Parts: sequence; structure tokens; C-alpha cells
Amino acid sequence: MKRVPISERPDWREKADEFGFHFHTMYGEPYWSEDACYQFSLAQIDEIEEVTNELHQMCLQVVDKVTQSDELMTRFQIPKHCWDLVRESWATRQPSLYSRLDLAYDGINPPKLLENNADTPTSLYESAFFQWIWLEDQIAAGNLPENADQFNGIQEKLIERFGVLAEEFGFRYLHMACCQDSVEDRGTIQYLQDCAQEAGITTDFLFIEDIGLGDRGEFTDLQDQIISNMFKLYPWEFMMREIFSTKLTDAGVRWLEPAWKSIISNKALLPLLWEMFPDHPNLLPAYFTDKPYPEMDSYVIKPLFSREGANIRIIENGKEIAVADGPYGEEGMIVQQFHPLPKFGDSYTLIGSWLVNDESAGICIREDRELITQDLSRFYPHIIID
Repeated sequence: MKRVPISERPDWREKADEFGFHFHTMYGEPYWSEDACYQFSLAQIDEIEEVTNELHQMCLQVVDKVTQSDELMTRFQIPKHCWDLVRESWATRQPSLYSRLDLAYDGINPPKLLENNADTPTSLYESAFFQWIWLEDQIAAGNLPENADQFNGIQEKLIERFGVLAEEFGFRYLHMACCQDSVEDRGTIQYLQDCAQEAGITTDFLFIEDIGLGDRGEFTDLQDQIISNMFKLYPWEFMMREIFSTKLTDAGVRWLEPAWKSIISNKALLPLLWEMFPDHPNLLPAYFTDKPYPEMDSYVIKPLFSREGANIRIIENGKEIAVADGPYGEEGMIVQQFHPLPKFGDSYTLIGSWLVNDESAGICIREDRELITQDLSRFYPHIIID
């Protein structure tokens, strides 16, 4: 695994705008970066793929355990009025579309799971589409060898998965929603609409804020059309605390992602994984803070519901070395053994490992000069050269 300098495409910004990648620069800071790329061997990619599939299956075992326990449902901060919703979604195996595991990996030592973005993973468009365009352009320009490849079957698998959802689960017409205040989320939804439509699914977009409630407790769109199937880029922990959450169980909506994803998108997953699979080579020791746990010199404190690195603190040898502000923490905290991200030059590197239909599908790379990866951390493309 290497960080390799490479010439930027002279027209990449114009190409990004042409393809609808309007968040390549955010708040005046570069988000997409292509002055370098990360190079992997095929053996390293095989390791990431194998570990991703194994970790995901372990996470599904956690879902099974939690849904059978009132105590664990409470510990995961799932509101009691939503227990039936979550349990039924798992008992009936409501289908999933995608997930992303965040891994610390240097190409030498075993990958370590930092967290699971199982409910609302973003950076999808740039992972599945734009970094593949970058690869094709750089090969055509002679900046990369003809045999350069990329671990990236995400788009093909998404389209295939949408086709299966249409045929087997009746997702012929799909509402898709996100919040109004995120250009990135809207871009991700637009990309997923394109993938769904490629698979023959008719889609209709609306903002989360515009979802209505009908006379019989059903959810409706702006045309008062009943919502039966919906993909929402909106976290389950938010959904379950909205005023309409008491209607979720009876509204008759089939959700992507399903309600059982509220379990494995929760940082409470990490201590439970360590309890169920102690000393697993791809896990880090993790514990709930409200119970006694082994003393650690270096550890990370994480809220159960933190997103984009918010409210995370890193303690090394008893001293706080990094902290990120945010709105989370009241719901409870966990601690996880500190495992520093690999450092290339002056930046730390995080691997996002994508799954589609419960199978490893590709990776993305995020880089930051700070230890905590956040929403503006730079995205870099990758290549495989063996």
C-alpha cells in the first residue's frame, strides 16, 4: 500500500460539474483530491474483501442477539415504541441495499474495524462512479499503466441489487428522500435514483421535511400519494425520535435501509462485537463506559450516535491528543482501544470498505492531517497494480 503522486486531470473540475459532482469542493476546501492516489496489491485487496465479508456476518449476528433482548434494545438506545418495528424488520429479513465499514489498514498488519456505517453511508457517488472515471482517464492519458485496476464493482452491484429488489420484493416504485440542507446527500440520492432507474425502478424524490401523514396514519408525498417503499438518507436514530415515530410501525412502509440497521449503525455495536468475538484479529477492544472495563493507556471515546467524527476524543498515554465538537453524547458513550490510522506523509488514511447486498463491493480512501476523520476529510482515488 503506497501513496503515489500523480498529475491531476486538467479538466477534472469541469468534468465533475458536468457529471453532477457539485460537492467536489466544500466551504472553499477541496474534498475530491487527485494530486495523488493510493496503490494496492491484489493480495491486499483480497485481504480487505475477505475481512469485510467476515466482519459484516459478525455484525448480523449482533442484530440477531440484540433483537432478542429487551435489555440490549434499551442499551442500544432504541426507543421502546420502535422495538416492534426493528424486530419485525429483522424477523422478516427486510432487504438491505448497502453499507460501509471504516477500517484502519496499512497494507501490512490486519485491518481493524473502527466503526460500521450501516444506515446512511455517504461518499457513495465518488466511490462508485467518479473515481472509476478518474482511472479510465488516467490510463487513457498514459499516467497509469494499461493493467491498472481498481477495487470498484459498486455501481454494477447497486444496479443489480435494485433489480433484485424490484423483482423479489416489489420495489417497482420507490420514493427517495434526504434532508434539505445537504448538497452531498442530495447528490448521493440523485446518483442512487440513476442506479435504480437503470434497473427499471421508477423513483420519485422528496425531502424528509415534506413527508406528510394521511388520515389513516400512512405517510404521503407532496401529491398526497401514499408512500409504500422508501429509500431515506436519514439516520434511524433521528427517525425514531421524530413526532411521527409512533406511526412508523403501522405506516406500512418498506424502508431502505431497514429498521434493523439501527442496531449495527450504532457504536454500541463495537463493545458487543468484542464481547461476542473476543480477541478477533480484526476487532479492537471496546466497552460501555457505564460499566467497569479494563484500564487502557490509549483509547477513543465515542458517542453511540456520533457521525462524521463528531464528539470523539482520543486519549494517548493518559493525555487527550484529539477532540471533535458536536451535538452527540447524551445517549451514552463507549470506549475503544486507540489504533492510530496509518500515516502517509503528513496525513492519516482511512479505508471505507463498501458492501452491496451483504457482499464486499469496493473501497474508498479518506485522508486528513488530523487523527479524526470528519466530513471535509479529503477523498483520494485508488488503484491496484500487481
